[in-house]
Amino acid sequence: QLDPLQSCTELEVLCNQLYEGTDLAQRMQAEKVLLELIDSPACLSQCQLLLEQGTTSYAQLLAATCLSKLVSRTTPLPIEQRIDIRNYILNYVASQPKLAPFVIQALVQVIAKITKLGWFEVQKDQLIFRDIIGDVKKFLQGTVDHYIIGVMILSELTQEMNLVDYSRPSAKHRKIATSFRDTSLKDILMLACSLLKELLAKPLNLQDQQQQSLAMHLLKLVLNCLNFDFIGNSADESADDLCTVQIPTNWRTIFLEPETLDLFFDLYHSFPPVLSQLALSCLVQFASTRRSLFSNPERAKYLGNLIKGVKRILENPQGLSDPGNYHEFCRFLARLKTNYQLGELVMVKNYPEVIRLIANFTITSLQHWEFAPNSVHYLLTLWQRMVASVPFVKSTEPHFLDTYAPEITKAYITSRLESVPVVVRDGLEDPLDDIATVFQQLEQLCTVSRCEYEKTCALLVQLFDQNAQNYQKLLHSSSRNPLEITVQEGCLAWLVYLVGTVVGGRLTYTSTDEHDAMDGELSCRVFQLISLMDAQLPRSSNEKVELAILWFLDQFRKTYVGDQLQRTSKVYARMSEVLGITDDNHVLETFMGKIVTNLKCWGRCEPVISRTLQFLNDLSVGYPLYYTLQLVKIDAVKFMLQNHTSKHFPFLGVNDNYSLSDLRCRTTFYTALTRLLMVDLGEDEDEFENFMLPLTVSFETVTQIFNNRFKQEEAKRMLIGLARDLRGIAFALNTKTSYTMLFDWIYSAYLPILQRAIELWYREAACTTPILKLMAELLQNRSQRLNFDVSSPNGILLFREASKMICTYGNQILSLGTLSKDQVYPLKLKGISICYSALKSALCGNYVTFGVFKLYGDNHFDNVLQAFVKMLLSVSHSDLLQYRKLSQSYYPLLECLTQDHMSFITSLEPHVLMYILTSISEGLTALDTIVSSSCCASLDYIVTYLFKHIAKEGKKTLRCREISQDGQRLLHFMQQNPEVLQQMMSILMNTIIFEDCRNQWSVSRPLLGLILLNEKYFSEVRASLINSQPDNKREVLNQCFRNLMEGVEQNLLVKNRDRFTQNMSVFRRDMADALRCEGSPEASNLDMMS
Repeated sequence: QLDPLQSCTELEVLCNQLYEGTDLAQRMQAEKVLLELIDSPACLSQCQLLLEQGTTSYAQLLAATCLSKLVSRTTPLPIEQRIDIRNYILNYVASQPKLAPFVIQALVQVIAKITKLGWFEVQKDQLIFRDIIGDVKKFLQGTVDHYIIGVMILSELTQEMNLVDYSRPSAKHRKIATSFRDTSLKDILMLACSLLKELLAKPLNLQDQQQQSLAMHLLKLVLNCLNFDFIGNSADESADDLCTVQIPTNWRTIFLEPETLDLFFDLYHSFPPVLSQLALSCLVQFASTRRSLFSNPERAKYLGNLIKGVKRILENPQGLSDPGNYHEFCRFLARLKTNYQLGELVMVKNYPEVIRLIANFTITSLQHWEFAPNSVHYLLTLWQRMVASVPFVKSTEPHFLDTYAPEITKAYITSRLESVPVVVRDGLEDPLDDIATVFQQLEQLCTVSRCEYEKTCALLVQLFDQNAQNYQKLLHSSSRNPLEITVQEGCLAWLVYLVGTVVGGRLTYTSTDEHDAMDGELSCRVFQLISLMDAQLPRSSNEKVELAILWFLDQFRKTYVGDQLQRTSKVYARMSEVLGITDDNHVLETFMGKIVTNLKCWGRCEPVISRTLQFLNDLSVGYPLYYTLQLVKIDAVKFMLQNHTSKHFPFLGVNDNYSLSDLRCRTTFYTALTRLLMVDLGEDEDEFENFMLPLTVSFETVTQIFNNRFKQEEAKRMLIGLARDLRGIAFALNTKTSYTMLFDWIYSAYLPILQRAIELWYREAACTTPILKLMAELLQNRSQRLNFDVSSPNGILLFREASKMICTYGNQILSLGTLSKDQVYPLKLKGISICYSALKSALCGNYVTFGVFKLYGDNHFDNVLQAFVKMLLSVSHSDLLQYRKLSQSYYPLLECLTQDHMSFITSLEPHVLMYILTSISEGLTALDTIVSSSCCASLDYIVTYLFKHIAKEGKKTLRCREISQDGQRLLHFMQQNPEVLQQMMSILMNTIIFEDCRNQWSVSRPLLGLILLNEKYFSEVRASLINSQPDNKREVLNQCFRNLMEGVEQNLLVKNRDRFTQNMSVFRRDMADALRCEGSPEASNLDMMS
């Protein structure tokens, strides 16, 4: 432990090692010692020592960080101590305004945290922490440095109030944030705006660092005010285009004054880029103000002012050469269409002039494709939404989109083609490598491109023909310049993407027969290009063109294949003339031919293979029966069903040239293939045996390798591949007949090999994960496929094998001992989570009668339950909730065990039972509803079991004596540890009254049992809640509790439970109304957990 008198100098040395050190071990040691400082009783005095005597900024930063952690603890410091810390920091920054900015920032953060967490605390009838605004005004009367600190305090406080801390009750956060919004936020915004006006009124000296810093902090303060989560919807910041700012109604006056908007447009024009982009960020929020804040005339006037500002920026565009300004301005334009309708925009006074300026700006932006590529998304959002609104505009004013939309589309197309030679020759980053962005842009473009489609189509035909001819010439020329060929292929890749986009756009826009014929013209060219590219394989190939072709084929499939309406479509008229493709059956043949070609020739290219297999998967799953029947008649499909070996499809090979992750795509391949096999399979066992032949050969090879004990690496790779293949096959076999064929094939011959692999290679997750996932898939009773015949023992046999595998894996994995933080999930927890989900599938699959095991002295069931316990005790409670896949497999498994196997739960050692009940208690408040609902269900089964046992005990008949041994053990445990159920009742009551309860029904089920078992404690909880409220509310709350139990009897029958659930719904609403009252700080400070 750290010596409390450790000198300031030693602490400073540790700080320097932590913040500036390059030796990792030294930094980790410093971090360890400094973390001990936070937990030591001398922490406060050490922090004070560092602030007063520390000579480096890092020492001061450490003190601020420690204080921040101290004041954020869930058990708060005494109120006097927090007041002292706050006043000390305020005096400290006031006396030393020249501290490093990051130190001031960290200290100000401590003040903000103290203020937020103590917002409702009262001392001597005063809300003691709310006088922060008064403290700040003192700073605003001092020097410029003090002025800046005052603004920083307000800015940090606003941000802190908006910050959700998920470790604390969300309702408590909302109450504090709402109170802050209603009492202080408007004043802060008005203060910031008036200070900015003062700043703008003075002659600006932009070389003065202090003035720049002040302006920056003021703009950040306004931005924090406008970014506030006003109604508690915690909007996802990544969903930027959906944003509406829910400004409170009492702020209307600020927004109705034209001077407010003018101020920020003036700031944009007056400030250098580092500040002007903040002014634009504020304007983005102003443009996103909710529509209902204004009446119709007011909204039109407000929109007119926004458009006037846009016009002024576009007429003086020099500021937009800065990427930050440019990006914010693009966001600003997109928000205009998000919050205003096209019908409103066209009525604005300068609309024709502004739409021309915006169109020119967009075209220029698209032409400079290398400048701020992430901003293009917002411009395309604007145009996509404008074009999509055209059919709904009732105004007679012209919208001019038919003029500008084709120009935008043309600019996008030509600029992408012009980018290719530059990218290839200068070795720049290729936009086509960022597939996610390309797809996002193309999806937006597909709507815009369908406006005046004839122009777009003519342009694409012309460019496609020109590039395809150039490409053919290059291929046939004697010199074959590789650089030129790469450029042409890049252009063709873009053109194929674009054709796929406009064809896919048919679904987003009203279409005519002429448009379908144009789609046919374009599609012909891509199908011809496919033939040309495939003819060159495997000598030469281009990955980007292949990926583009697969995108096109998928778009064509969605648009023109599989829908009865499309069978007579004009798209096939042109295609039948040129290519002989008369209907979608021919198209399916082309699709399958392309898939087989790719799988044969692109074995080493993971992106092409995985996209091809995804396309095959979509084809196998996405059609009505008629199309699946057509698919299996195609020669290419028959070929795949009979020849799925690495000889024909190299990606199925397992040699060392392939990384193990590449083998993942095999699962998709076999799922699709087995779906196609199932169409005509019926009960034909010979057909199934033939299909499984390549896997049979591979398994026999592995068996020989195992018996001869050599080439272990090769055997391992083969097994990983086989496990992935079989999982794909098992996933697709959804009928009892077909699944039974697989079971007969795998059970006696090959499951022992998989068991052996788990024993041998338990340390290697790359091997164990696919095998465990295969076992989990085999245990899934999907579509009742495991309901074997009454004479069949298969269900029990399968469970015994699963039990062996889980026990083997569990025992071996625990022998690894303690693992480091970065190793614990991949090497241990991932495998445990798969074992748990496999066991859960077996327990609730309804194909094993578990009572049989005990009856015949078979220990497989007991063994697997013991393995479950051993694995569970090796995992910490925090890991159970921290790793999502683990929690989503453990808690549903626990639900199954408490539902059907309470005799096992009650037989557990007290420390194990305590571990499980604690895990339920912690899971009740989890954000993941799967977890919290499973916890509620598990708790309900335990409480119901206990309640029924006590009820039977009361009757004391002779028959009950034997049954009651299990129940007696559980009752004894609960009597020894009464706080366990009491704590859970508090948590559930807290959730119902104070939290945003998303699974109300689930919470109500265990709560009734808890109340009936703990009536005395329930009365105490009720009394403490009511007594903590002002006198005028107590009777209302009393009535709420009386209504909760009205008509509820002393039993847990379904009818009685339903009555309680209905009562609880009303109780929750009435309690919320009763506690929601201004002037009642205590209500908001309540938290049953304390």
